[in-house]
This record gives sequence, structure tokens and C-alpha cells, in this order.
Amino acid sequence: MRHLLLALPFALLPLAVAHAAVEHDHDHDEHGSLSAHEHGVGRLNAALDGQTLELELESPAMNLVGFEHAATSDADKAKVAAVRTQLEKPLVLFNLPKAAGCVVATQELESPLFGDKPDADDDHDEADKDGHEHHHDHSEIHAHYQLSCSAPGALKTLDLANIFNTFPATQKIQVQLISPSGQQGIEVTAKAAALKF
Repeated sequence: MRHLLLALPFALLPLAVAHAAVEHDHDHDEHGSLSAHEHGVGRLNAALDGQTLELELESPAMNLVGFEHAATSDADKAKVAAVRTQLEKPLVLFNLPKAAGCVVATQELESPLFGDKPDADDDHDEADKDGHEHHHDHSEIHAHYQLSCSAPGALKTLDLANIFNTFPATQKIQVQLISPSGQQGIEVTAKAAALKF
């Protein structure tokens, strides 16, 4: 199943390149990837293969917790803990129908805000060669879920309304989906939060 998610970016590369060309002027991309860190925008890779549903959600921390700096105050730590608790409930977050009989097989949550060590290229609080300091804490939150669904035929739609309701700073989610009916890339918003498998 993991190979499907790994193949997904390549399968939808033409769509991503076209989208990147349109969106490139909004935010400079410091990592050289096609998906720039853009507040209000999350990304979701979803793949349904047999009875296995994999969901991989990536979002700027700003969309979920309201900030991207290390949580030092009690209020910030409480907010991070609350968000982590919400992310630990993918069946609720993704509003999966009970008829599909999905259970969480594995889940991984990663973020510098959760105490994970940031990637070396994510640390922007260093001076550049001209001595100018940069303070760009572009913290991301990554959630990866593998679900086992006893009746995958009941998965007719993927409804992301709960994500928008739970995290109102999220304005849109760029979804790449592989399902038995094919693959699609779509951008969903709170007003149109569902897509068909």
C-alpha cells in the first residue's frame, strides 16, 4: 500500500507542476519542492487499495494550532496537546461512515511542535552569508494513517468537513486521491468539502 502513496506524487506530477506555476507568485518556496508552505492550505494524499485506506495529511502548524513557534507558554502547550488529541481520532476527523467498518491499523503524527526534531533545512533561524538573520519558523504537522476497512465499498465519499470545522484556519486542502475508480487531484474547501472515491 505504501508504494501507492509513494507513486502518487509522480502520477499527478503534471497537475502539480501546472498548479505550482499558477501559485508560484504567492509564496517563495525555500525547499525547492512543488508544494510551498502556504498558510490556510493543507495537503492530503489518500489511497484506497482493497480494504486498506491510507491518509496522509500535511499542514502548516498555523492552520491547526494558530502558531508555528515552539510552544513555551502553558496556553500554547495546551493548544498543541488538544490538536494532537484531535489528530489521534482519524475516524472522526475524516468522518468515515461506520458502515465501512474502518479501524486504525497504524498512525504517525510528526511535528517540531510535538517534540520531533525538525529537518535540518526547516531551521531558518540562522544568519545567511551576508549576516542577515532570518526568523521563518515554518513548522508543519504531518499525520499518516493506515486504516483497515472491512466493507470498503461503503466508502463512497471522503468528507473533509470535520477538518474545516475543527481547524477553521484551514481554507483549502489540495487532495490527491487514488481509488478503484482511478486517480484525481482536486482542491476542496469548507463549502465543497466532499469528494467521491
